[in-house]
Amino acid sequence: MSAPLTLAMIRRLWLWTGVLIVGLLMVIPGNTGWRLAMSALAIAVVAWACRQAGRRTVQPDSLSMLADAPNLPPDDYRLPVILVCGDSPCGLFGPFAPGVLQLRSTNEGCYVRVPAVPQLSGLVRELLSLRPDWQAQLRIVLTVSPSAHRDAAVLAGALRTFIYQLTIARTLGAPLPLMLVGYAQAATGEGPWFSWEAGESQPWVRDNGACTTLSDWQRQAGDSLECAARLRISIQLESLATWFQDQILPAFQAHVRGPGSGPLVAVAFTFVPTVPGTVDGNLWQHWSRSRTALMVDAPQGQEPSTWLPFPDPLLPLLAAGPRSTQQSRANRIALWLFVSALMLAIISSGWHNHQLVRQVADDLWRYQRVMYPPHGGQADPARSEAAVAVLRRHALVLDNYFSQGEPLGLGLGLYRGELLRPLIWNVIGRHPVQRIAPQADSGEPTIRLNSLSLFNSGSAQLRPDATKVMIGALADIKAQPDRLIVIAGHTDAIGSPQHNLALSQARAAAVRQWLQSMGDLPADCFAVQGFGESQPIASNDTESGRTANRRVDIRLLPHAGGCTRPAAVSGVQPGAAVSGIQ
Repeated sequence: MSAPLTLAMIRRLWLWTGVLIVGLLMVIPGNTGWRLAMSALAIAVVAWACRQAGRRTVQPDSLSMLADAPNLPPDDYRLPVILVCGDSPCGLFGPFAPGVLQLRSTNEGCYVRVPAVPQLSGLVRELLSLRPDWQAQLRIVLTVSPSAHRDAAVLAGALRTFIYQLTIARTLGAPLPLMLVGYAQAATGEGPWFSWEAGESQPWVRDNGACTTLSDWQRQAGDSLECAARLRISIQLESLATWFQDQILPAFQAHVRGPGSGPLVAVAFTFVPTVPGTVDGNLWQHWSRSRTALMVDAPQGQEPSTWLPFPDPLLPLLAAGPRSTQQSRANRIALWLFVSALMLAIISSGWHNHQLVRQVADDLWRYQRVMYPPHGGQADPARSEAAVAVLRRHALVLDNYFSQGEPLGLGLGLYRGELLRPLIWNVIGRHPVQRIAPQADSGEPTIRLNSLSLFNSGSAQLRPDATKVMIGALADIKAQPDRLIVIAGHTDAIGSPQHNLALSQARAAAVRQWLQSMGDLPADCFAVQGFGESQPIASNDTESGRTANRRVDIRLLPHAGGCTRPAAVSGVQPGAAVSGIQ
């Protein structure tokens, strides 16, 4: 059975659920606004669930049967707690006091009287609410006295009621191992305990701490009188066991081979001088007279002078087997939630990796269709450049994943971009880099970037939407490896020459910093220049001319040995910011 969880455990599980949901939102790709909205919703749901759990939890002050039980053992009590119901309760606990929970503690455990069989499941529920750590310590003992019943049908109905209550109680989480205990009257006085365990056909005898078989117990008699007394008890015991198997155990669906099978752990009997509640003409008298030659003493009509013995020697038989404790159940739920979240994350990662591969494959297929038309003919330059630009964006994104690490949404061991990256760069390398008109002093290809697409007016900080332009420039740069990258900033003629010169230097430095960090390029690959308004390419008298003059030019200069060591190019030291007019 699954153990009921405490309020603290329920709240911790909800908090754990919230953490997993937020973690999933960080893994599943999406924009920041969507993630924040879903995280806020998850936090609100967790807070509402924790509050509802507190309202639904039964508090100890609302208990009825246990409200007047100040002698109930504390939370850290670790001996068995045995719920006793059935016949002869007065002989075990004394006179019944309405509204007071009766307890008796021994060296082996604490016995709790169930006021009435229909109250068994309610008492278990309240005990688990008040002492949640006891769910593994609760036991059930049903006492049955054959001499206290005249009507077999009434007895069968009482047994059905008990089984129904036991079934409900076990759904509350406690395993509740069950033992039947019978008390019978014998002239020899109080004797040992006789028990049938685990479906065994022969009983065990527990006497003064020793456990022997019935035959050995008979042979251990000291003299002929004791031997005769033990033989008489053995005959009574056999008759009593036969009556139990015929009248009691069918209600528990016991196997015919022994009274300890079915849902029972054991069936035990003991003989006492007087059994409280004995009635004349009871079932046991009729059974004994009809099946044996032994006469059962008639009821004496008085209460016993001593307590009936509790089945302390038999409590080890009621040790609970494998069970579900509260903490283990909470741990299993937490693990199940984690595994579910992990599976969702893996499914999401696999799906998005599949989409990435599919998108790159589709774009490569389109590039092939554009560059090599299926029916021959020349490729359309505009469409070719557009197809290559798409591949460049893919290449730069995959390069960023290579240098910075792939995002969680593509990770978890499922990332496949590294298989695509060399393929894309191989395709891009066969496509010529876009060239614009060379500068008069250079003759080298120049990548020209319009400052309006990179910076706000008067600012040297890259705009958020400049990433697409910068990715295209970086793709062109990486398509021409082993080149020195000279970045030159230019402005229009509005403003003072000193301000324009400083602004052009700062903008060139910003472009260099982005290219270096995103392209994972060494610092000695770069040279930075600022020219201000000194090198216009159009008239500053018109708006269109001033727009053209506000630019950042990137020249890719051949250099022996690549860009692995400083070199002088046109008086410019790699990695240094240079001001001046050429």
